[in-house]
Amino acid sequence: MNTALSSTMADAGVRPHQLADRIGVSGKTVTRWLADPELVPHARNRADVARALGVEERMIWPEAVTGRMKVGQDRELVHSYPYRSACPSTVWAKLAAETTADMLLSGYTNYFFWTMIPDFSGIIRKKVASGCRVRFLLGDPSGETTRRREAIEGAALTVSTRIRMTLEQLDRLGPLDGLEVRVSAPEDATNHVGLSVFLFDSDALVTPHLARVIGHDSPMFHLRRRGEEGMFDRFAGHAEELWERGTPYAS
Repeated sequence: MNTALSSTMADAGVRPHQLADRIGVSGKTVTRWLADPELVPHARNRADVARALGVEERMIWPEAVTGRMKVGQDRELVHSYPYRSACPSTVWAKLAAETTADMLLSGYTNYFFWTMIPDFSGIIRKKVASGCRVRFLLGDPSGETTRRREAIEGAALTVSTRIRMTLEQLDRLGPLDGLEVRVSAPEDATNHVGLSVFLFDSDALVTPHLARVIGHDSPMFHLRRRGEEGMFDRFAGHAEELWERGTPYAS
């Protein structure tokens, strides 16, 4: 079963026949998409489904992401990992240390940076002191999407707690020129929780969370920008749009 599609439809309160009517395909077609996780619809159908369900298509069919990445000498895919924790902490630390112009961290909680990278707060201070722009886009710890995610995860360390841990660490830094924090808009929360994009100048680490299903691992892609209009630009553009619509955080 395509658990990502099934879960997204359930969140949206849409049944197979209703989705079929909205996008102009047969009910049997939607049933086949649900039954076969290896079946990837044509680009137009993927876009129509995503629009009907109010999510990004890569949340439902992440396989389509790798299929559109540039190949050859200008390829953008540096490395792929079966899940985020498989990406070594040294990769995160190296990207953070080498960023000079712009760092946008738009994971839903971002709390893991302080547990994974030694003296991450010190790195932030050094970055902004050198003229680098550092931005955090977080989920709303009190939002409905956060509450739904907590119910799905059932974890002791809840989503809202992880967000507040991040905010606490940022508060400790005090106001710093070049450090900005925002909370995603309510209408963007589903897309935000479903796709984490971490930008480090021309590098990005991206995780489409298939996985509003417990136990379903989400892959991570390391991309490097190679010219215009590639997958890096698409993911970066997505993160920038969420950032622009977000609400500035005031401690």
